[in-house]
Amino acid sequence: MVQTGMGSEETLERIRQALADYTPKRIDHPASADAAVLILVHDRAGDPHIIFTERTNHVEHHKGQISFPGGACAGGDDCLETTALRETFEEIGVRPEDVRLLGQLDDMVTVSNFRVTPYVGALTSEPDYPFVLNEREVVRVIQVPLVFLLDERNMELEVRQHQGREVLVPAFSYNSHRIWGATARMLHQFIELLR
Repeated sequence: MVQTGMGSEETLERIRQALADYTPKRIDHPASADAAVLILVHDRAGDPHIIFTERTNHVEHHKGQISFPGGACAGGDDCLETTALRETFEEIGVRPEDVRLLGQLDDMVTVSNFRVTPYVGALTSEPDYPFVLNEREVVRVIQVPLVFLLDERNMELEVRQHQGREVLVPAFSYNSHRIWGATARMLHQFIELLR
């Protein structure tokens, strides 16, 4: 488990090791479009944060929701890793050369019928990274302290309908921002790996 007060380099090494020890589950779901997201860890003065975006109401899917940067695979992408990095650059201006990929999590099929592959990466640049928002897609960047997300008291369980039955799913609230749905499920898997 990542401890409070651990330095960012130590935390990144723990994340890298947890992901190296894990074999992500791939889903064969031919009816779904391929997509990828980036769970980006950002060191802010020795305090690791996770970067989220608030989506605009102009995007096609998941309007106004809190999400990880990412999106659908494009014809020019040679792999889903490329998709995650390209989309992160297009949405919030993080250059691929400023990201050190650490590993990936399980595939997930979303309600909008995307098979999403989540990658985890570390932002290797300065604490005050000059994010450049694509105003058509992103309202703002939200940085949530990793220590906040690791605190079990900050995770809630919501009842949702899934394939005709009720299921409990994780959700998080941070400074009036609600993290739920596929993003919260990916985040929950990431946190559980670190624990």
